[in-house]
Amino acid sequence: MRLVLIGHGRMGRLVEQHAAAHGCEIAGVVRSVSAAADLESRDFGAVDAVVDFSLAGAVKTNLEYVARRHWNAVIGTTGWQADEAACRAIADRAGIGVMAAANFSIGMTVFRMIVEEAARRFAGVGDVGAFVHELHHSAKKDAPSGTALMLKAAMERAGYSRSIDMSSTRAGSIPGTHQIGFDAPAESVTLTHTVRDRAVFAHGALEAAKWIKGKHGWFGVEDLVKT
Repeated sequence: MRLVLIGHGRMGRLVEQHAAAHGCEIAGVVRSVSAAADLESRDFGAVDAVVDFSLAGAVKTNLEYVARRHWNAVIGTTGWQADEAACRAIADRAGIGVMAAANFSIGMTVFRMIVEEAARRFAGVGDVGAFVHELHHSAKKDAPSGTALMLKAAMERAGYSRSIDMSSTRAGSIPGTHQIGFDAPAESVTLTHTVRDRAVFAHGALEAAKWIKGKHGWFGVEDLVKT
C-alpha cells in the first residue's frame, strides 16, 4: 500500500511513524499550507489512497484534487461536517472510495454501538435523562469534539428524543475521554471510553486505508469493524 499523507501535524506524524507496521509505504507528505498546490502538481508515483489529517476548512478542496487523481481517501480531520454533502457528491462523481470518521479507534466504534443500544433501551423510559461529556488536551480546537457529536447523533438515531446535555473539558495532555450517562431518580448508568495513546487513531486510519483499496462509495469505521 502506497499512501499520501495530507497534514503533518501530530496525527500525520503518527500515521507516518506506524505505516510500515501495517504494510504501508508513504509515497509523499503534503503539508496543510500547500496541500492544494502539491495535490495538483506533484508526482507521487503509484498511490493507493490518501490519509487526510489536515484542517477542517481544507477537506473539501483536498478531496476535489484527490478525486481528480482517482485516489481513494481516508479522512480523519474533524469539524468539516458542514461540507459533508458536497464531499459525498465529489466522491460519487469521481467513483472513488472514501472512509470518513471523527474517530478511527476501533474500540470507539464498538463503544458507539453499545451507546446506541443503551439509548434505544432508555428512550422509552420517561424519567431518564442523558448527557455526553468529553475531555481532551488543551490544544484541541473544537469543542464539543467531533466524536462527542457523533455519539449524540447515534443516541438520537436510536430513538432518544429528549435533550442530551453536552459538555467539554480542555486541560493538560488528555488524549481523549468520552463519557455517556443515563440518569434516573434512583440510579444511573455511565459508559466511558478512554484513550491512553493517541496512536490508536493512526492504527485505525492505516487499517482503513488498507480496507478501502479498490472500493467505491462512502464508508465509516463501522464498515471496517463489521467485515
